[in-house]
Amino acid sequence: MPITDWPATERPRERLLAHGAESLSDAELLAIFLRTGVRGRSAVDLARELLSRFGGLRALLDADRDSFCVSPGLGDAKYVQLQAVLEIARRHLADSLRRGDALTSPQLTRRFLASRLRHLPHEVFACLFLDNRHRVLRFEELFRGTIDAASVYPREVVKRALACNAAAVILAHNHPSGVAEPSGADRLITERLRDALAVVDIRLLDHMVVGDGEPVSFAERGLL
Repeated sequence: MPITDWPATERPRERLLAHGAESLSDAELLAIFLRTGVRGRSAVDLARELLSRFGGLRALLDADRDSFCVSPGLGDAKYVQLQAVLEIARRHLADSLRRGDALTSPQLTRRFLASRLRHLPHEVFACLFLDNRHRVLRFEELFRGTIDAASVYPREVVKRALACNAAAVILAHNHPSGVAEPSGADRLITERLRDALAVVDIRLLDHMVVGDGEPVSFAERGLL
């Protein structure tokens, strides 16, 4: 049965308008993006099949062009639309943390860092440099490694912090495995960076590890 024949209270678009996007399932949100299904399957049916085939929404959104376009109901046009939507979302979050804004919401910081690091297939170590009122000066990706680890050099972090005239720093890195639990190596480099920054009177406010779920905060874990 096509979605147009469903009761209005069950149609994804009508439900979004009535109750907000957060009330929809991943399949329903994807169905709105797809707009139409294929012969014998509604957009919601197709969305469920795609989520099952890719193993979830994140894997679908992170799929490369060839993997994405080979699936029924998808193609270059949908791939281009999706990449544009993802980039709009990243820029929206980046604008929320634009230069000169004070960091007043830990959740906003988490969303921003996740949007920049979660989708990457390799490990990246980054820094948010802040002034003495915790206003954003700059976000930088400083080190890139393999899918297993990244080499982080405290001297370079301190050098960039001084160049930005930062008074405080938030560290962040991703775990491409999807598991955000800090490793022993993560704890060690955090301690080394905290001590190196302290020598030049720069505070380390937090270190966030980005995985599939909520980024893990060292500060909230009592690890700083």
